[in-house]
Amino acid sequence: MSRRGWFLFILVGFLWGIPYLFIKVAVDPDNGFTPAIVVFLRTAIGAAILIPIALKQKALMPAIRGIKYVAPYALLEMIGPWILIGTAEQKISSGLAGLLIASVPIWATIFASMRGDKTVWQRTRLMGIFVGFIGLVAVVGIESITGGADALSIFMVLIAAVGYSYAVMMVQTALPGVSGIAINGLAMAISAIFYLPFTVVQWPAHEISMGAINSVIGLGILSTGAAFVAFFTLSAIIGVARASLVTYLNTAFAVVLGVIILNEPLTTGMALGLPLVLIGSYFASRKPATA
Repeated sequence: MSRRGWFLFILVGFLWGIPYLFIKVAVDPDNGFTPAIVVFLRTAIGAAILIPIALKQKALMPAIRGIKYVAPYALLEMIGPWILIGTAEQKISSGLAGLLIASVPIWATIFASMRGDKTVWQRTRLMGIFVGFIGLVAVVGIESITGGADALSIFMVLIAAVGYSYAVMMVQTALPGVSGIAINGLAMAISAIFYLPFTVVQWPAHEISMGAINSVIGLGILSTGAAFVAFFTLSAIIGVARASLVTYLNTAFAVVLGVIILNEPLTTGMALGLPLVLIGSYFASRKPATA
């Protein structure tokens, strides 16, 4: 990989690792926003960044023509997962949320198997699924029983991870060759429109902290708009398959940033589960060279 490729790889890892920290601050019940408002602001900002780029690239119309696929993609990738993660982070740490999302490649591998991908039954990938699930069981079990983490919140983040994994596979199959920037910009616009009524009704009566405001701005500009641009630029250089490996770097950033900046504890469940989930996800998503 070139130096530019490595720079973009690390940059995307950071930009998609920090949103869990931003969300944790933004949804503070005492001086922040509701999760629905955070999703609205995040997607509105993201759409304002990506749609003009798609227009400049003359790539938006193919995405609009594929609206019957982009709309369910928006539901499974943004409308559902982002409200679930924001709600969950009111009760669990940002690092734990990021770790649970690292299971996306495992779910994606299972869905690929259900859609006829026979390479999933290769020994290495099966081992990856098994190890990854052991890691998830360790995280969920230890965090719920001894760590005091809210079991429902953990389940909500896992549902978000399942939605992520299926959404990407579905839209890539349905709209091959359509710009990822255009698809995601349109999906963000759809998501923002969906959450606009909730934003009007739920706008806080209390004073909103600058930390929450800055977190939403950072979430929209950095982790939503800029991150998608950087990811698709990286994909053009090294390919989507290799670029998707940034998932593992995201998780490391999420856990480390939560510990350093928010003083979140590095719990036993996270310490034991993190390497297992990452190793399992890596091998589960690794296809044979001949595939």
